[in-house]
Amino acid sequence: MEVKNSQYIHDLWQRWTANKENDVADALITHYMYLVQYHVDRISSTLPDNFEKNEIKSLGLIGLYDALHKFDISRQLKFDTYATIRIRGAIMDGLRKEDWLPRGLREQTKRVEKVAEILEQQLHHTPTPSEISAELQMPVEEVEDILQHALLSNVISMDQTVVSNNQEEKVSLGAMIEDETLHSPDEELLKEELKAQLMESVQQLNENEQLVISLFYEEELTLTEIGEVLQLTTSRISQIHKRAILKLRNIIQKIA
Repeated sequence: MEVKNSQYIHDLWQRWTANKENDVADALITHYMYLVQYHVDRISSTLPDNFEKNEIKSLGLIGLYDALHKFDISRQLKFDTYATIRIRGAIMDGLRKEDWLPRGLREQTKRVEKVAEILEQQLHHTPTPSEISAELQMPVEEVEDILQHALLSNVISMDQTVVSNNQEEKVSLGAMIEDETLHSPDEELLKEELKAQLMESVQQLNENEQLVISLFYEEELTLTEIGEVLQLTTSRISQIHKRAILKLRNIIQKIA
């Protein structure tokens, strides 16, 4: 039965790739609906009880449809893995836009980030979720969930000395790029230029580093989940992430 089902799905993919037929799309969506339900159940468990699962499910379906239309069957990547990234990203993006993330989760995020900053100073390396969980006496899975729910505005929110206009001042790289309080045309132009510079800087990373940065900050996967996608250990993903961040710091310092 499993062999027949596999052949059926294979045939659906061949038809979808060739003709993009609506009935084939519906069949594939039905087959992969379990991926949407998995993330709906997992993310719903972190939200207040008054949230409707159907609303979150709708966001997940948007991600699944997006994955179906953008997936390149020739790539060495399982659709299940790719769809998981798009589904989770669509749900989290929808929650951010609607400001659905509960205050308690934001407070937990700040707590985890503060401990991570202290540990980095003590350990002289970016702390792993396991090290953070040990310090907070909190399950690793909970720490990872908190980290992956962090707002996208905190991408590269590392406080460090950056040379700007020939002066040294301690600022947040993320704040330099994402500061919504800037209003003058010159400041808005500077902000856009900084965003463009960051994007160009990311392009200078190697393929694995770019992928880890994208999956961690844009798609909000945990380091463990990224490891599953790339078939590498969590420790190895952590090393790649740290190396990528250091490279970005150096690049931005040179162009700031």
